Amino acid sequence: MKTAADAVRDYLSAVEREASALPADRRQELLADLAEHVEVARIERPDAAIGEILAELGDPRAIATTALTEAGGGAAWTSAEAGTGAAGAPVRRGKVHPLVPLLMLTLSLPFIMVFPDLPGPLFGVLFRIAGAVLLCTSVHWTAVQKTTGVLLMAVLPTAVITTWNLSGAPAGTPSLLANLITLALLTATSAWLWRARRA
Repeated sequence: MKTAADAVRDYLSAVEREASALPADRRQELLADLAEHVEVARIERPDAAIGEILAELGDPRAIATTALTEAGGGAAWTSAEAGTGAAGAPVRRGKVHPLVPLLMLTLSLPFIMVFPDLPGPLFGVLFRIAGAVLLCTSVHWTAVQKTTGVLLMAVLPTAVITTWNLSGAPAGTPSLLANLITLALLTATSAWLWRARRA
């Protein structure tokens, strides 16, 4: 019978296999981060099944794909292993700070509220799309957290605003109240994602 340690070892081995195109140091950093996340989750939730904790982390292939995308793509890794890009320039392995997508998603609504005429709505929508893309490609959250974040911070507010505008509802206090409730939802979701992020 498989023990919890066996399940974790198998999971990390799968991630290591899928992320074989990553440089060795980045791959080991990723595995250490995942192992630490599992350990913390087991301490915080001793009754949770190990399978549940691993499922929350996400599919090993998805984690590896996200890490490769964030690091600059899989095709360039032969030269990246040597520390240089295709033209011999140093490879930059910058990460997007986890606060960036959260701020973009949260501030998209106030931007629309403050600047109701163009370009406010256009920039608000672009902020929301860019924030959702950065959230989805980040290694700081699990697949479940990313999906929840996109649904609550991008899809739901867009649906509410579109429905409100198409219904011909009057502007004024009801509109302001709806916007404030939506802003509270964005802020609460952003705070939850910030607390749930992985280092």
